[in-house]
Amino acid sequence: MRSSARPSARPNARLSLPRVFAALLTVAAAAPAHTVADAPPAYAAGSRAFVADQADALGYDREALAALMADARYQQDIIDAMNRPYEAKPWRDYRRLFLTPERIDGGVAFLRQHADLLRQVEAAYGVPPAIVTAIIGIETNYGGTLGSHRVLDALSTLGFAYPRRADFFSKELGEFLLLAREEQVDPRRAKGSYAGAVGMPQFIPSSYRAYAVDFDDDGRRDLWDSPADVLGSVGNYLAQHGWRRGAPVAAPALLSTGPPADVPVVEKRPARPQLTLAQLAAAGVVPDTAVLAAAPAEDSRAALLALDGEDTEYWLGFDNFYAITRYNHSNLYAMAVYQLSREIAAGAARAGGGHAAG
Repeated sequence: MRSSARPSARPNARLSLPRVFAALLTVAAAAPAHTVADAPPAYAAGSRAFVADQADALGYDREALAALMADARYQQDIIDAMNRPYEAKPWRDYRRLFLTPERIDGGVAFLRQHADLLRQVEAAYGVPPAIVTAIIGIETNYGGTLGSHRVLDALSTLGFAYPRRADFFSKELGEFLLLAREEQVDPRRAKGSYAGAVGMPQFIPSSYRAYAVDFDDDGRRDLWDSPADVLGSVGNYLAQHGWRRGAPVAAPALLSTGPPADVPVVEKRPARPQLTLAQLAAAGVVPDTAVLAAAPAEDSRAALLALDGEDTEYWLGFDNFYAITRYNHSNLYAMAVYQLSREIAAGAARAGGGHAAG
């Protein structure tokens, strides 16, 4: 199976556009109708500037790109959703969104259904089946919720009318147009999240281009309909962001008194682990190893986390915890993945699901 992080090089000149794909760009009649709120002036101005600045850089015919962008639609509900992210919730509420009996049972079923593929992913990238499964469970409820927004609308709305992160989303719009050409995806019909993330693992376009893999070796990287590509791509993403095979993710922190003054306490925003377990122990902080499948290595580093549960919860997050935060830059997200993975692994073990450790 292929495990390269990027596709083979493809021509980038206008004349190299496949005939079918060029037709997709110019046939506006294929686009669905939309009912949207009035767009702010910045949206139309941003669209014009994008075409003028990016057509040549992206290797697109200017008229075809202008026609495509003319079909993009501003969506106020996308701006509203960006202003109330799940990750703004306290841990006690965030946890309840994902640590549900239905999500756990769905994860056990998903893991058992794809057991062979998940074992192959673990062999290739070192990421346990339950961790990969939990990420798919949190991102799209195991493929049940892939997103209802056209990616073109989401990225243009955020790129042209969301000043706080306009540069980021304008860049992602360009990445999406390159991705659409490379993977022969209709840019008018592709749907995803309100932030422009796509497929079962909800990769943003730049991550799709950089980390998606053709794990079923069929010549395409399909994160919508190929379970092999989906699971392999999640494994590759974590491996490329520092996942350590066989190492722990997190453990409750046992404090001898209270949070020591000389140990930084990390809350919602992730921080790379800096202190060794020996340094933490000297400060009165040790992991509860009773919950770990294997003891951490002597050189393991960890960050002391504080989560706002019913009472403040203190945890140690290891390098693998930090790797999960590269998927979504939130300690709440990484902890939900970790705890859901443990519940899924336990459920699979009870059901005879074989090797499912998280």
